[in-house]
Amino acid sequence: MTTTTDLVSYEEALASYDPVMGLEVHVELGTKTKMFCGCSTALGQDANAQTCPTCLGLPGSLPVVNATGVESAIKIGLALNCEIAEWCRFARKNYFYPDMPKNFQTSQYDEPIAFNGYLDVQLEDGETFRVEIERAHMEEDTGKSTHVGGATGRIHGASHSLLDYNRAGIPLIEIVTKPIEGAGERAPEVARAYVRELREVIRALGVSEARMEMGQMRCDVNLSLRPNGTEKFGTRSETKNVNSLRSVERAARFEIQRHAAVLQSGGLIVQETRHFHEDTGSTTSGRVKEEAEDYRYFPEPDLVPVAPSREWVEEIRSALPELPLARRNRLLAEWGISAVDMQSITNAGALDLIVATMDAGADAASARKWWMGELARAANESGKALDELAITPAQVARVTALVSKGDLNDKLARQVIEGVLAGEGTPDEVVDKRGLKVVSDEGALTAAVEEAIAGNPGVADKIRGGKVAAAGALVGAVMKATRGQADAARVKELILQKLGVSEG
Repeated sequence: MTTTTDLVSYEEALASYDPVMGLEVHVELGTKTKMFCGCSTALGQDANAQTCPTCLGLPGSLPVVNATGVESAIKIGLALNCEIAEWCRFARKNYFYPDMPKNFQTSQYDEPIAFNGYLDVQLEDGETFRVEIERAHMEEDTGKSTHVGGATGRIHGASHSLLDYNRAGIPLIEIVTKPIEGAGERAPEVARAYVRELREVIRALGVSEARMEMGQMRCDVNLSLRPNGTEKFGTRSETKNVNSLRSVERAARFEIQRHAAVLQSGGLIVQETRHFHEDTGSTTSGRVKEEAEDYRYFPEPDLVPVAPSREWVEEIRSALPELPLARRNRLLAEWGISAVDMQSITNAGALDLIVATMDAGADAASARKWWMGELARAANESGKALDELAITPAQVARVTALVSKGDLNDKLARQVIEGVLAGEGTPDEVVDKRGLKVVSDEGALTAAVEEAIAGNPGVADKIRGGKVAAAGALVGAVMKATRGQADAARVKELILQKLGVSEG
């Protein structure tokens, strides 16, 4: 078994070898019922409560195709610029594992519903990389095994296993890329960018929430190395069920270093599945990988072929929503920002939040300012994603409205956001509880200004003498006296008025 000490440096690996990747992404569709029966797909139910003879594979039961699942597959295929099959069928993929109640998986083999497409993805520096799609096909998910009694949660060392078939039969779309070549040292970054863009496409289509942390979207990272300047692919490894964008990138990087170490030492790469470990960023061996013929595919005799009419396909195409790349380009032009700024927003996972904040009444500049500034800082400090923060776009929009109205300045607004994140209530409730409104009473402001002038006669003389910049010290004194709750611009105006000095 390879450990983290059996690696060469990433730079050394790339000096000798060219990585080739293949990414297989499984997406659980958000249908109400399973792919071939009427059992519910709702989460959180008692184990094995959502099963029937069909999804348990009992003798005499017959499957029926979920029409919404087929429509979702066509939507995904069209969004990925694929051709949609005029005729395709299901197959039985035969293998034994306890979470497969039928001892075969109903899938598609040589006749997928969608094929020969591509997805353009943007890298960190704004460069676009095209990932070609081999196929997108329909299948069903397996059940869930829980291995009990061991230290790792895996079957090795466990005393027994528990099986929950609620997930067995949930509709899946598997999206398989063609070999990804030419990425070089950026291969791990390309892998992450592809999965991120694919997730955004899936969410835009509304066919799945695609939450990787919940297993609704999982990526298998296939990777091989070939000596630089050669064409023949090397032997690949397949890191299974990677469930975060960061982990996809880390798994690809680790496997590049591991493969290079094995090859440089004169060893041979074993074609196998591997497990990714979040804590170490490393992979360990799973099982020797089967070839397609080992699954003994044959056409599913209990299901009729799927033959979507061209009229239906074009109807689905015409109803597709604006896709993420087109949307980003449109917003980039509308907001008047640079491609680098848009990439930063995308990388931060802030785009949907900014748009939702605008929908709630904020202007684009203010929405961007708060999500990419104060809230991004709070997310970074807490180790959370932006959309996991305890504040809604509507609440951020309310903060911007209070600032625009003059009830808050930026300093107070930051305190309001801090209070909302701490669970102290809505922005208005935090303002009331903390007493954070801007002091707008002219009498109170004038008194504070006069006090500041009287307490700082030397500064006042400098201002009278023409050094207007010195007013900053008096503004600071007033802000301190009002606990930061004065309008700094109005305070400066009053100071200059009192001292008989004009701004110009």
